[in-house]
Amino acid sequence: MLTLLTLNLPSFLWLWKIAAWSMGVSLFAYGCLAVTGLGLRYTRQTERRRPLWLRPLHFGLGGTLVALVLLLLAIGLMGTLGYYGTLGHSGHLPAGLTVVSLTLLSAWSATRIAPHRPWARPLHIAANLLLLVGFLSVSLTGWSVVQKYLP
Repeated sequence: MLTLLTLNLPSFLWLWKIAAWSMGVSLFAYGCLAVTGLGLRYTRQTERRRPLWLRPLHFGLGGTLVALVLLLLAIGLMGTLGYYGTLGHSGHLPAGLTVVSLTLLSAWSATRIAPHRPWARPLHIAANLLLLVGFLSVSLTGWSVVQKYLP
């Protein structure tokens, strides 16, 4: 268990508001990634012409999701250490670290997708399916964490 000095900040409410918005936007981005990913798959399988904006949109949404998940990690670590002085008070930490890991795995595997790397696309899709389970887990455990901080 990691122990640090408690931060002397007046209130962590502002931090939790940023986290709540970031989580909401992350889930929205994940949904948009699913839709655009299915669009990419559809155009590939039907050999239809792909709209020029679809792939850059999918990559942009993916980069946004990575940034939001890393922001959520920083908020969670800073808030928990600031409030308690230690980490590991619930199952939210392992759930969050799993989501961060799966998000980074998904992003990395996306950059590897190419005809000469047939393993990359299935890995990318599997990571994203597992990420759905991770988001559900982190949402449920996060709700219990939020209840600890509210008066």
